[in-house]
Amino acid sequence: MKKLMAIATAAVMALSLAACGKAADGDKKSAGVMTYAEYVAAAVDTPVTVETYVQAKQGWWEDKATIYTQDEDGAYFIYQMPISQEEYDKLTPGTKIKVVGTKSEWSGEVEIIDVTSYEIESGNYKPAAVDLTDKLSSDDLINYQNQFFTAKGLTVVAKQDANGNDAAFLYNWDGSGEAGSNSDLYFDVKLGDNTYTFTVESYLCGEGTDVYTAVTGLNVGDTIDVEGYLYWYNGVNPHITSVTVK
Repeated sequence: MKKLMAIATAAVMALSLAACGKAADGDKKSAGVMTYAEYVAAAVDTPVTVETYVQAKQGWWEDKATIYTQDEDGAYFIYQMPISQEEYDKLTPGTKIKVVGTKSEWSGEVEIIDVTSYEIESGNYKPAAVDLTDKLSSDDLINYQNQFFTAKGLTVVAKQDANGNDAAFLYNWDGSGEAGSNSDLYFDVKLGDNTYTFTVESYLCGEGTDVYTAVTGLNVGDTIDVEGYLYWYNGVNPHITSVTVK
């Protein structure tokens, strides 16, 4: 009877973890693999080994991939990981991978570069977007770097194009792009007294995707909710994957 009760209890716990978006294997790490806290504490330009879960792929080019990944404790941005097209296609959202590389920092963005090896492992995890609406202006925001997030009730404010005209968005940061060029999109939003610049990274969500179309349809004054990845470039510069006009 006790054995049956234990099995039943384990099954309930597994279902509860799944319902909460937890990985089936919890936060267990293989031998030699860092916890997220150890990764954060590691010095820049030192070797790191992590186990994490693919969330989005920014693109594959010349046998290298840039990937947004996350586990239950934090996120890891993996830059230009050597990988074949065949293996890259296997990296669907939630796929668990083990990566060996070097911790680096570029303009405030902490990432893993110079990957020397990777393995696709058993496991799957896709987190719910963490709501950072109330943290956008806080010093604590950096602790969520590269995580999948949402922010709500933002107001679209004008940017100025190359001619000094107000625009709801720009093709490229300086307005140098144009429709049909698959340029990155930049748009500003305001929350309270603070204004933030958000980006639709074309390698991640290019022309024709829902979010790209939504941003090119924005008007100054629109109220929106967004989802994306909390990328960093000389300060917070989120890469947005979803925009909902309220």
